[in-house]
Amino acid sequence: MKSVVLNVDIHNDKIKQKVMKTVSSLSGIESVSIDTKEKKLTLTGYIDPVKAVSKLRKFCHTEVVSVGPSKPKEEKKSEDILLTYPFYYHVQPTQYIQDFYYV
Repeated sequence: MKSVVLNVDIHNDKIKQKVMKTVSSLSGIESVSIDTKEKKLTLTGYIDPVKAVSKLRKFCHTEVVSVGPSKPKEEKKSEDILLTYPFYYHVQPTQYIQDFYYV
C-alpha cells in the first residue's frame, strides 16, 4: 500500500468537490484526506500516482510532493491487553444430616 501526498491548488469549494469526485473514482483508493490550508491531498491505497496527477491536472494545478509506503496502524501493546484465565473453584455439595430421635 502506498501513501501519495499531492500539492493541489484549490481555490474554492467547487474545485474541492471536483477533486474529491475525481480521486474517489480512481481504482485502489482506500482513504483520501485534504488539508485546505496547506493545499495538500493525501491518498492511501494501491494507486498509480502518475494516473492520479494526470486526472487532477485537467482542472487544477497539481504536483507530487511525496510517494512512499503508508504508515502501518499501531498495534496494541502487550501491556494493554487484559489476559483472562478461567477461574475454577471446587464447590462441595451441601450435605444434609438427618438425626432420628425416637421418643
